Amino acid sequence: MATIRLSLVAGVGPRLRRALLDRFETAEAVFSAAQSELRTVPGVGVKLSRALVRATSEVDVAGELEVCRQHGIRILLDTEQEFPRGLREIHDPPSVLYLRGEILPRDALAVAIVGTRHATQYGLRQAERLGAGLARAGLTIVSGLARGIDAAAHRGALRADGRTIAVLGGGLLQLYPPEHRQLADDVADRGALISELPPRMRPASGTFPQRNRLVSGFSLGVVVVEAAERSGALISAEHAMEQGREVFAVPGPVNSHVSRGCHRLLREGARLVETVDDVLDELGPLVEAAQVTANRVVRHPAELLLNEIELAVLGKIGEEPTSIDQLVVACELPVHRVLSTVSVLEMRRLVRRVSGTLVARI
Repeated sequence: MATIRLSLVAGVGPRLRRALLDRFETAEAVFSAAQSELRTVPGVGVKLSRALVRATSEVDVAGELEVCRQHGIRILLDTEQEFPRGLREIHDPPSVLYLRGEILPRDALAVAIVGTRHATQYGLRQAERLGAGLARAGLTIVSGLARGIDAAAHRGALRADGRTIAVLGGGLLQLYPPEHRQLADDVADRGALISELPPRMRPASGTFPQRNRLVSGFSLGVVVVEAAERSGALISAEHAMEQGREVFAVPGPVNSHVSRGCHRLLREGARLVETVDDVLDELGPLVEAAQVTANRVVRHPAELLLNEIELAVLGKIGEEPTSIDQLVVACELPVHRVLSTVSVLEMRRLVRRVSGTLVARI
């Protein structure tokens, strides 16, 4: 309850909330602190310290809970198992998420696709193509529901019958842009809408850059499709670098001003993206395995590219060295087929050669 109350206090944004929790450790301790103690936190002045002291009696948490109940919004605390691990581990994590839809274990296999709101037809086609292809491969597509590239990425995932998650810059009941209401409903049906802001809080210019850290934090990597030199998509890319995520960029025409940000990222070391394989081949192993179906667990995104034989051979290789002879017997395949399959798995960086006849999972 105290965590939710803290999220409702006007003026307490993500960074200030983190500063308060770093100083007092728990939300309960924040509301038990004297006004003079609160003012020792950088960014907390007289007005805000007074609001925090009064919040226990003046902030209507019960009313906010009722609003969420009426609109099918779930409040997800960072102490709950379903809270995304990627968001829990970033530098300035949210302590609460407001959620419409459902977050599934398979959403640990997520990639963000972001870009300019003023997209060209070329950019829209690439965002929708990549969104559809990555979703078809089994990845969840994360974006911000904005006009342009974001909306195209969500639509691509939906067209491929895949999962997609939208991270909003305002409360879930203050949808922006308003013309994306139907798209938001479709995303909630096939994934989730999430925000760290209370449902009735209006978006503001400062909330969108803060939102971008959640887009990258939720994902294994960020694909930038069309971004001008001062694009908000580049903020997502910067967050991704700081959070240890992969950064990808789609090249555009050399004379297109909305591709200059992508070209700058490529010069600085971002991975060039032409196809879905370019993304899947570069993503590193998961911190913990993701349950993508009732009978399948994935430890590395590149596993999504494997055929049945490749999956069968990979399933017989453990972290301890396994001999080729053991694989031939266990998989009931000819030696040449096992050897060629192991070579594919090596190329995908899923296994490593321990010696000439021994292999192990990476």
